[in-house]
Amino acid sequence: MRTALDGIRVLDFTQMMLGPYATQFLGDLGADVIKIEKPETGEWERGLEFMGQLVAGDSAAFHAMNRNKRSATVDLKSDAGREAILRLGATCDVVAENFRPGVMDRLGLGYEDFRQVRSNVIFASGSGWGQRTRFARENRPGQDLLIQAMSGIAFNAGRRSDPPIVAGSSICDATTALTLALGILAALVARERHGVGQRVEVDLFSTAISVQCQEISAIVNQGTDAARSEAGIAQPWLSAPFGIYRTSDGWLALSMTPLEALASLVADPGLAGLDAWADRDDVKRRLDPVFERATTEEWLARLTPAGIWCSRVRTTKEAVDELRADGSELVCRIEHPRAGELELIGCPITLSETPWQLRLAPPLVGEHTDEVFSEVLEPGELAALRKAGALG
Repeated sequence: MRTALDGIRVLDFTQMMLGPYATQFLGDLGADVIKIEKPETGEWERGLEFMGQLVAGDSAAFHAMNRNKRSATVDLKSDAGREAILRLGATCDVVAENFRPGVMDRLGLGYEDFRQVRSNVIFASGSGWGQRTRFARENRPGQDLLIQAMSGIAFNAGRRSDPPIVAGSSICDATTALTLALGILAALVARERHGVGQRVEVDLFSTAISVQCQEISAIVNQGTDAARSEAGIAQPWLSAPFGIYRTSDGWLALSMTPLEALASLVADPGLAGLDAWADRDDVKRRLDPVFERATTEEWLARLTPAGIWCSRVRTTKEAVDELRADGSELVCRIEHPRAGELELIGCPITLSETPWQLRLAPPLVGEHTDEVFSEVLEPGELAALRKAGALG
């Protein structure tokens, strides 16, 4: 079956989430992604325990973001290893990395180094703070929690008296990974149309600011800052009743809803006379005890037919269990050489003519080292590299 990126080859130096999640999208869409790892131990995130556990010796996070890749281990600090990498780079369309700014240059594996072996290479970099910003020069660590804190995202949920609230997933990493994948795809199209290679640069902080574009537009163009609601309206930018409400057996989410429409359904005609913005805290406090009088399902049965935007609040496990029960293709399975059957979340992109494919399980450290380098080196050269200790 054809794939969208068949014939595209990616040399992948990425680690943690930003880079690996981006390059996994490329692999899902058909690219040959060669993951370069440190000999013996591999990428740092292999050892990141989730809830104190690993899956068959590797992190669940690593498994989640490294399918459809081949792993080759190389000592990047050795001259022989560097030369082998550049030989491999001559066959690659894309080089992707998310080290701190300057690391690849110091290794002799920067953009200009790869341009010497492939003039139209696309060199894609992800970072925490950008390549040349003040925070980059200060060598600040770029990590999802820190970016949520510095970008304002952590101050945009909860009650006014609450401490800043961190999102329950690495949203800055994930959105920046998507931005990096989009940038690489745009550069591939530009090379096809204009014949040029180029740098692609994205960073966590810029993306975190970008995804707040509608809120920032309100701040700068309306000349006001937003303050969190005292009573717990879910976002500081929106009117009542937007938020989460406790029911007698769980929780109910209410989205953007006219108070006039809600008033009769909750048997409180006085709601219709309140201002959804100016009185938002009063509305929230007024509704809180009302929703505790019935179960979540009872409220859904009453509100949904009336066109009220609402839903039950579920755990992630409940959402995945339903997907599995429904036979959703978003939940996929593959055999792993050490873990047995792995259950992973598939690619959310649907292409009618060139659909994504699940071809390779997340690799063991260096599983494909000989296979990868034999594509660009003679057997004697490969043996010499092994003797020199340049390969894992």
